[in-house]
Amino acid sequence: MWTLALRGGARVAVVAAEWSDAFGVVTRGRVQLELRDGEPGRVLGRGAGFWLRGTGVRALRNPGRRTARVRVVTPRARTVTFPSTRPVRQFPNDGGNDMNSMNDTGGVAGPASGQTSHTHRLRGLAGTGFVATLAAMAATTLAVALAQAVGVDFEIPDGGKTIPLPGFAVGTGFFSVVGSVIAVALLRWIARPAERFVWTAVSLTAISLVPPLLSGANAATTTALLGLHLVPATVMIPVLAGSLRTRTD
Repeated sequence: MWTLALRGGARVAVVAAEWSDAFGVVTRGRVQLELRDGEPGRVLGRGAGFWLRGTGVRALRNPGRRTARVRVVTPRARTVTFPSTRPVRQFPNDGGNDMNSMNDTGGVAGPASGQTSHTHRLRGLAGTGFVATLAAMAATTLAVALAQAVGVDFEIPDGGKTIPLPGFAVGTGFFSVVGSVIAVALLRWIARPAERFVWTAVSLTAISLVPPLLSGANAATTTALLGLHLVPATVMIPVLAGSLRTRTD
């Protein structure tokens, strides 16, 4: 048994002679499989198990920033040094398999524990998003009530309608749920989801500030609407980004 350490962004080529009959378990961080054609494969999280013989995987890569570790079990191991990693162990080459020439490029099997761990991370992020959504709705509702208390009427000239208090809560809840879905999708498919989420969420928040400016409402209402777009953003973005970082380190 030996441990392979991959620093953030590091990549280690898979050689058949070095991985024949080996079974690995990710014990820290995440490891992404690079397929024979260079395309990115599955990202395995902590607790995921895998073997590489006959899969067509040509490299292992750490998509995160912190060091990832893989515990490898193999018979009759001997020492070998991989580039960009500390000395690890190599087992004998049985001469009967070339992983990089296999046609089956998608078949990396892991135990149920690895899939369960990934599912738990997705569910945990979804739960965090739900709680953050409730907090954002409460904060927005309170902000609207305070604005109304100081005389903001929230009247939109188009049709002369006034935006009701429940309308703010419903709108905040809807777009907060959309943000949570985006975060879950990024965690599922993107190597560095936290950075992508922050960039996406900030961009969408900036776009959401345009309609109030074009509404034709009075200065007090326009200012209040701009602020109310920022209130849920200040709740949702830090919470979801922090949760993504926690689940990808």
